[in-house]
Amino acid sequence: MDVLEWTAGGHRYRAELSELVPWPVIQAGGPVLTQDPALPQVWWTELSAALTAMASVPTERQAVRQQWIDKNFAVYLGIPPVQVTAWTTGHGDLHWANLCAENLVILDWESWGTLPVGYDAGLLHAYSLRCPATTHRVRTAFAHILNTPAGRTGELVALAQLLQVTSRGHHQDIAEAIRARAELLTSRPVP
Repeated sequence: MDVLEWTAGGHRYRAELSELVPWPVIQAGGPVLTQDPALPQVWWTELSAALTAMASVPTERQAVRQQWIDKNFAVYLGIPPVQVTAWTTGHGDLHWANLCAENLVILDWESWGTLPVGYDAGLLHAYSLRCPATTHRVRTAFAHILNTPAGRTGELVALAQLLQVTSRGHHQDIAEAIRARAELLTSRPVP
């Protein structure tokens, strides 16, 4: 393992390299998918198996907190907060810049922990919204999660967090699509 530490602009930084991954990520330069990667079925099967394996890992780490939901659902979704009843262990930052295609590798683990069931799949779906074929593929691969009440809640949490991010000026290329997806799920306009 290599460690690099430095100070800049009054902040202290630390980077840890635990393993060099020789394959490129699916979407370089950011999490929003810009073109369909046409991933084979075996890749989707492996991703589903990886998420299932993650879900079996017990942890006290929290990737998403009920307090954030309580504070922000009305602000970003225009609905009362929901009480999450189905929690699981997940990645917490599952998007296309954290996934390799040639061989499935999931990168960037600093956000992992407990999160609502459906959050990871909902986040990956949201980051796919510019590419309809992949959006459909995510929904198909994770229908067993996303098409459940718990999965819908997890997807709403992911959308609310992305709406917070877009309100700060990030990911404007999918901001409208995220709003539209949230409005479809809640049947209410996003504030």
